[in-house]
Amino acid sequence: MISVDYSKAAGDLSGLEPALSQAHQWLQEATGRGNDFVGWVNLPRDYDREEFARIQAAAKKIQGDSRALVVIGIGGSYLGARGAIDFLCSPNYNLKKKDTPNIYFAGNGLSADYLQEIMDLIGEEDFSVNVISKSGTTTEPAVAFRFFREMLEKKYGKAGAAGRIYATTDKARGALKSLADAEGYETFVVPDDVGGRYSVLTAVGLLPIAVAGVDITRLMAGAADMMETCRSGEFRQNPAWQYAAARNELYRSGKKIEILASYEPAFRFMTEWWKQLYGESEGKENKGIFPASVEFTADLHSMGQYIQQGERHLFETVVRFGPSAAELKVPYDQGDGDGLNFLAGKDMDYIATQAMDGTLLAHVEGGVPNIILRAGEKNAYTLGELIYFFEYACGLSGYVLGVNPFDQPGVEAYKKNMFALLGKPGYEDMGAELRAKLGK
Repeated sequence: MISVDYSKAAGDLSGLEPALSQAHQWLQEATGRGNDFVGWVNLPRDYDREEFARIQAAAKKIQGDSRALVVIGIGGSYLGARGAIDFLCSPNYNLKKKDTPNIYFAGNGLSADYLQEIMDLIGEEDFSVNVISKSGTTTEPAVAFRFFREMLEKKYGKAGAAGRIYATTDKARGALKSLADAEGYETFVVPDDVGGRYSVLTAVGLLPIAVAGVDITRLMAGAADMMETCRSGEFRQNPAWQYAAARNELYRSGKKIEILASYEPAFRFMTEWWKQLYGESEGKENKGIFPASVEFTADLHSMGQYIQQGERHLFETVVRFGPSAAELKVPYDQGDGDGLNFLAGKDMDYIATQAMDGTLLAHVEGGVPNIILRAGEKNAYTLGELIYFFEYACGLSGYVLGVNPFDQPGVEAYKKNMFALLGKPGYEDMGAELRAKLGK
């Protein structure tokens, strides 16, 4: 169970309870702004069991016939899966000796070098592709899919390639759905009522996570239990209420930046998922906490100085996990040249805990409020809990802030400019205007 300790961040939060109660009602009854996109609220209970079984079967097939899986998607279509695989399997997953395929993430940028490197790494190995796009027309994944589809068809022929392409897309319409139906790709659904950044517990995230060997049944069980916890309308019983309240109170007091920190390097990409979740949900109407992240203790030697003594416009949220699976004790050194024999025989978890507590005290005394999120051991169940906790708290927090947590109108601006500069039909006049502004 996740617990929230805001004693080093905020005092009495009872003044926010009416707003939280209203936000909670909007989420539970799907009656608030953006209510067309709250399907994730009950997803851990109401998910499609038949599709879930097909996801597990497809994962086993990919494990059996492929040495690599290329996951093509951007934003919410890849961050959650990559974060989960890093956290539960290892940031060095592709380097480990294992019975599951290497997993490469493509379509999340426009770097030719990056695409070429993935193709070179696959080489002559058998591979499959999971392309994830609601529409099938998002530029970055659509371009990447062209390359890997061509690569598959050259290697296996059109029919053979079709058996190795898995499309996660709209259930009924769109360019990718039409192509998948025409070519015979197996398809999985991006639900209409679940936005991309809330979609990690759908087929969007579950297929690649399952291919990596993660028990997705346990992942969903953790999320389902947290869903039941978050159904409580009592502040003291609902950790999502507590987190949403604390961060909104800090925002109102002038803390405009939230740094999500963990002392577990494998959690780094989950913080990237968290940044999209909160940044895209709250950053609108000239409002919102700016989400940033650090990896401790490494970043204490780079960002630590700023956090300790820089401008006082930030607060920290630190995720603490239970004991490590590895039990490592510091060896004794006869010469003690580094002066660390006082640590000999001490467990690494013990040392890390003292580092956490020492940092907490230093930062709080330096004017940086700290929220502590205590989670369980590093496993699929705990991650399921944490994913749902962050999602529910995000919905609450956005409503309390006074914005629609489920739209993202601002992301369209760069796309229009990019299309115009690339010469997409219908954007010619805009392209000429933009090139003039750029002096081209």
